[in-house]
Amino acid sequence: MSYASPFAASTSKPGQGSISVALLPPNTPVLRDVSYQYPLKLVAPDALPPPDHEEEHAPSLVHTVFLLTYGGGIVAGDAIDLTVRLDSGTRLVLLTQGSTKIFKTPDPSVVSRQHMNVHLAPKSALVYLPDPVQPFAQTAFSQSQIYHLEDGEGSLCACDWVTSGRSARGENWDIFDYKSRNEIWRMEAKGKKRLLLRDNLILDKHGQTNMALSQRMDGYSVFGTLIIRGPLYASLAQFFLDEFEAMPRIGGRNWGDTVEVEPTPREQWRKAREKRETNDGLLWSAANVRGFVLVKFASKEVEGSRNWLRDMVREEGSIESAFGKGALLCLK
Repeated sequence: MSYASPFAASTSKPGQGSISVALLPPNTPVLRDVSYQYPLKLVAPDALPPPDHEEEHAPSLVHTVFLLTYGGGIVAGDAIDLTVRLDSGTRLVLLTQGSTKIFKTPDPSVVSRQHMNVHLAPKSALVYLPDPVQPFAQTAFSQSQIYHLEDGEGSLCACDWVTSGRSARGENWDIFDYKSRNEIWRMEAKGKKRLLLRDNLILDKHGQTNMALSQRMDGYSVFGTLIIRGPLYASLAQFFLDEFEAMPRIGGRNWGDTVEVEPTPREQWRKAREKRETNDGLLWSAANVRGFVLVKFASKEVEGSRNWLRDMVREEGSIESAFGKGALLCLK
């Protein structure tokens, strides 16, 4: 004999998740919703006050959510679909607890997928600094991160980076296909929206040539993009632009200036950082694109990119000040 369940049937789908941060009067952010379905898992530790309590308009608490998957990675054919909403005056840190591993697919047509939709209200702020994606050999993966800024406001700092695979097992870009897309949209009145930025990374086994992907990568094992926008990150954005402008260039030295000047602490730090960049085989650039600062970086090894990003973010200091040291977990 069977009995009807007294509970309503679930409308959520496998891999679907939702995070919603609301602001209760007078100034208390709360996690209104944290829900997920296998293979996605979300872990939300206790919220902490921001280190800089004197900052104007700072919320009383900053929430952190870890994005995880059961089994430590994304299996062939799995699909993850996450929606994130931040109300005005709230802040959220999105992290992972290790690299996002992409497992082998039995056929290139069986693609693993990951999609994230983020809605940022004015005066809200998101920092998304995950560990890099690590596609194993013979994988096919596609992901997208779509950010919606109400009235073009909201502060965003998001990193998207990928490695060549398990180097300890000799993997070196031995993938079938890898795609990652970042889009930022301005949400306007009456449901209208305008595309502000689109950034695509497409890697495939042969491309339009017969040359293997590993041969086309010129020895680099990490490629990444850092997207910065909004008033909370204005100092960080300018810092990257200034440091890129200060990089030594051919013909940039004034040979007529022979006066020895004692370097400032920032100049000493910059010189030491540039030496580490050379040793790590790291290249990077920063550009102002339609109100965004878009940073591109690549290195011979994962630790080279991790060390460089940590040096830059910690030296400038605004992320730690606004969100705490935990926001930089992936850079330790």
